[in-house]
Amino acid sequence: MTGFILGEKNKQSQIFNEKGERLPITFINTQPCYLVDVRPLQKKGHFNVKLGFGQIKNIKKPIKGQLEKAGIKTPLRFFREIRIKDETVAKVIEENNKKGVIIGDKKIFIGDEIKPTIFFKKGDKVKVSGTSKGKGFQGVVKRHHFKGGPRTHGRSHNERAPGSIGMTTTPGRVFKGKRMAGRMGNQRVTIKNLEVVEVKDDQLVVKGLLPGAKGSLVEVVS
Repeated sequence: MTGFILGEKNKQSQIFNEKGERLPITFINTQPCYLVDVRPLQKKGHFNVKLGFGQIKNIKKPIKGQLEKAGIKTPLRFFREIRIKDETVAKVIEENNKKGVIIGDKKIFIGDEIKPTIFFKKGDKVKVSGTSKGKGFQGVVKRHHFKGGPRTHGRSHNERAPGSIGMTTTPGRVFKGKRMAGRMGNQRVTIKNLEVVEVKDDQLVVKGLLPGAKGSLVEVVS
């Protein structure tokens, strides 16, 4: 791991590269994003960094206390912890009674604002995680891409039915994990190996499409 940041999915667009190929891109707004805490876990050999992102008008008192302890005046909306396992690349440091983390040759302390230009550059490969759009309760045709039954030859009302789901006496039950109708979407989705197209102080542009709706929270890790 060489970098991390939280952001908000913005608009999707397209650009043309030097070869004239059309590439889909997604804009990620990353301001404001702060390092809220560093939590070492000595028994397991790794540690977590707690990040805060987004500005909100009213926050609860426990959250306000955490931000005041970290020296952050901006009322943050979202909080996420990112686990760092490779201690050869990143490690916890403490200087002048301030705790922080060092990644490569870059130092960042609790209360500092994280900008994309600190960890990312054009051409880097990143992993982006977010929550996909919720689509409610859906049938097997939309949810699992079932073909459905015949549309003719006496079939009257159940052309999108799943068909048989169980067995007879043995085993006499429906197996776990059977593909059936149910709630679709609203799950954590991770997309790997997305290329960074452009880096600004308050924005990150990546090649490809990201999960979730416009304005949803995403985690970017390199």
